[in-house]
Amino acid sequence: MMIGKNYIGNKQSAQGSKNYKTFNPQLNRENEILFTEATPQEIDEAVYLASEAFKTFRTVSGEQKALFLNAIADEILALDDELIQTYCMESGLPEGRAKGERGRTVFQLRSFADLVKEGSWVEASIDTAQPDREPLPKPDLRKLLIPLGPVVVFGASNFPLAYSTAGGDTAAAFAAGCPVIVKSHPMHAGTGELVASAIIKAAEKTGMPNGVFSNLNSSGIEVGTKLVKHPQIKAVGFTGSIRGGRALYDLAAQREEPIPVFAEMGSVNPVVILPNALKNRGAALAKTYAGSITLGTGQFCTNPGLLLAIKSEALSNFVSELANEIAKIEPSCMLHPNIIGAYESNKSKMMAQKGLTVVSDVKKEVNANYARQAITTVEGHTFLENTNLHQEVFGPFSMVVQCKDANQLELIISKLEGQLTATLIAEEKEEAHDYSRIISALQNRVGRIIFNGVPTGVEVCPSMVHGGPYPASTDSRFTAVGINSIKRWVRPFSYQDWPNELLPQELKDENPLRILRQVNNMLTKDKI
Repeated sequence: MMIGKNYIGNKQSAQGSKNYKTFNPQLNRENEILFTEATPQEIDEAVYLASEAFKTFRTVSGEQKALFLNAIADEILALDDELIQTYCMESGLPEGRAKGERGRTVFQLRSFADLVKEGSWVEASIDTAQPDREPLPKPDLRKLLIPLGPVVVFGASNFPLAYSTAGGDTAAAFAAGCPVIVKSHPMHAGTGELVASAIIKAAEKTGMPNGVFSNLNSSGIEVGTKLVKHPQIKAVGFTGSIRGGRALYDLAAQREEPIPVFAEMGSVNPVVILPNALKNRGAALAKTYAGSITLGTGQFCTNPGLLLAIKSEALSNFVSELANEIAKIEPSCMLHPNIIGAYESNKSKMMAQKGLTVVSDVKKEVNANYARQAITTVEGHTFLENTNLHQEVFGPFSMVVQCKDANQLELIISKLEGQLTATLIAEEKEEAHDYSRIISALQNRVGRIIFNGVPTGVEVCPSMVHGGPYPASTDSRFTAVGINSIKRWVRPFSYQDWPNELLPQELKDENPLRILRQVNNMLTKDKI
């Protein structure tokens, strides 16, 4: 049951006087539960507990961490309808989306449980000593990945479960051996509190140290700012706007001891439609992309906000078809009045740009907090001259850029900011081969490229890269989705000439965990 308090380790606390409520965008009214914002003292206590918990948690075996992660998944499922109803009440999203996101959250937790139970993720590497080497003896060196320390995770507005309290960042940090303090998102604080209660129950049932997890409420930026600046915090995970992510990144860089901020931020996810595909499948593509642009009211970080093609009669027909198809789709509810307010403001600013043509702008009467979708188009040279046209409009909005030729198309791609995804629509492999320079330009600007599909939808698997050059993310070397996202919360560490009995299990000669290791440049599970 929700009571609106913070979790400071396994203790519920509400020492502060600043309160707020969540909002039901479907009913256009505040929800009843009053949430209490964490005080500076509660923040300090949560960080202290996390730092103390790290001393134990960093040494917990992979098998024990797997039990903890699976227990979190079980406790989340045990919340059942209360969690689903709270999610819908605070987000305006439908029940099917809530259950799907819960399933994804549980899958992520179990995937990390499997990873750490098997154990090879630590990337153990051993180079045995060569005492007789000339002119100097070679020492025995052994390396593995170790956890960074207490991590702060910021809940995401558009994914109350999968990218928030027990989402991918938290699951990966736990798997790495890092305690987590979540700065709960104020738009779904109730959902966050319920999931936090599940994590605390799982921690207690599996014997994890008190302080391995805390959940702090906040309606503004003060709590998050204090957390990022706290000297005992060692890393930050964030999913949200460019402005928010960059602010946290700058705060972390200005610390006496700078720390990494892994922020996944804005993206317009360019889609390149090649001429033959446009000519032969224009109508079908228009229908497909009308659905993708409006999916989830356009509130996905992989929403296709930019469509690029070379000018032709087929492109003109496509623009008309897209305008017609998107007008047929009923407007849907956005997450919060603040989000639809930002959408309407940014959409108006974009539509006011010189040279932009609005080809579809739904004008029908809609319920409060429902977003009217829009399609615009612009000439390639205008897009190049005005970088305001390059910015994301978070919501059901997309722009078609009509390029003069392939050279201009390549130039436009090269001038884009970093993106999470790009998509190439081609009629056949041969057509894609003819535009290899376009593919190379896209590869240089994104983290993932899709062939003949849509960018909306992020599969959770080891081969997924959810990240990209700035500002898609603050470090393009890492993914925010899949088991490889654990690498954000660890660092490499070497032991030189240590006695075998004092080494961690992963590096001992006998390989007691039977993990895959690199021994003298050979991958093996054998003993030394």
